[in-house]
Amino acid sequence: MLVAFAVILPARSLVAQRPDDTGASATGLRELSASVERLTKQVSQSVVQVQVTGYGPVDSHDTGETNLVLGRRHGSASGVIVDADGYIVTNAHVVAGAERVQVVLHGAATDDGPIASVAAERGQTVDAMIVGTARDLDLALLKIDTPGLRALPIADYNKVRQGELVFAIGSPEGLRNSITMGVVSAVARQTDPNSPNVYIQTDAAINPGSSGGPLVNIDGELVGLNTFIISNSGGNQGLGFAIPSSILASAYPELREHGRLHRGFIGISVQAITPALAAGLDLSKTPGVVVADVTPEGPADGAGVLVQDVVVSVDGRPVPSVPAFGLALNTIGPGDTVKLGLERGTETLTVTIPVVDRPEDVDQLADLADPAKNSIQELGIVGADVTASMLELLPKLRIASGVAVAAKAEDVRRHDRDAKLLVGDVIHAVNGFAVRSIDGLRVLLSGLKQDGNIVLQVERNNHLMFVTCRRY
Repeated sequence: MLVAFAVILPARSLVAQRPDDTGASATGLRELSASVERLTKQVSQSVVQVQVTGYGPVDSHDTGETNLVLGRRHGSASGVIVDADGYIVTNAHVVAGAERVQVVLHGAATDDGPIASVAAERGQTVDAMIVGTARDLDLALLKIDTPGLRALPIADYNKVRQGELVFAIGSPEGLRNSITMGVVSAVARQTDPNSPNVYIQTDAAINPGSSGGPLVNIDGELVGLNTFIISNSGGNQGLGFAIPSSILASAYPELREHGRLHRGFIGISVQAITPALAAGLDLSKTPGVVVADVTPEGPADGAGVLVQDVVVSVDGRPVPSVPAFGLALNTIGPGDTVKLGLERGTETLTVTIPVVDRPEDVDQLADLADPAKNSIQELGIVGADVTASMLELLPKLRIASGVAVAAKAEDVRRHDRDAKLLVGDVIHAVNGFAVRSIDGLRVLLSGLKQDGNIVLQVERNNHLMFVTCRRY
């Protein structure tokens, strides 16, 4: 007869088999947890929620639509204090079209438990002023008049490494003072090989509303400014991108002093040299940088730069990629000169180019138009009278008068899409009658029948053309 015995060992004897390893693991986790807690307390008071009321970009859910669509909006995002005098950086798209900007300052962190933290989270809401914007970098600088602020130091971008721990802080979906942890997935990521802009990629959770919040390292330094995500669902899937600290460090002083970036312009556009480009154009460099366009009568044109020239250096420094070329040009300003090393077939040459102030972008037309007053519903646009100041933002016009298309109206999505006006177009005539102002345009449109045909004479990129549409 077999007899089965069950031996029940004391729980203590099982736990005691590896006392050193278990204790060491717990200690390490507690130290990590305590470090994250201290970091959160250290940086959270430097992070703000940005609340915006006004007109701004509205997602048309049309991937083929490249024009600005404006609509009434109330939104919130994030920002970070970079100067104790009250200066806050956020994204330019966060405050685009804002009539009023407020920031919510977080209360001091508390150790009194979860319930006490709810009361502390109410924070203080103050009005903010937009000091300046740099739309091509998606940066904006705000100013508040509040004493006792704590600023985050800006990290040295050259010391950022792939795999290092980082923390994203902000107000995702309006949930203020939220913190997530991740790593630097890539220290310099291009979303477009032909764009000079580079981003830090991270898997720290970033969601809508986190825009403008800081990405910080374990020392509580500002590594980057959270800007956008790549997502199929609209929420975080581990692909977040932040503007590097080096861009913030160089842009902040200029935005504070001038309200915009005085960036150098030499009048060329470049592209990355791919194997297909190299083969088709018989170029010697791959990868590398090739001149794709030269602005007529611009500085580079005057210096003799040609399309298909390969740029090998800027002021003696090699430029193996488009971002390297952009970073090299960012170190120069209007009034300087720059030397480009070029390869043209088998010839090697150096050209000296004067640097001028960068021309303004037509997107800034939206700043000159009040959507509440300048909306032209019959055409589905927001217009602006062509004035002397506006002429500085537009290419040299063939006819120096009319109504410029500053933006598309929000309800343009309900209109006929077969006859689009583009931002930057200038309307000179309606059915053969000259247009001098918005008021005049409205008078001409009001005299037309509902659903009647309209023929607009439009100037687009220095070319006159007719655009047909129907009165809405």
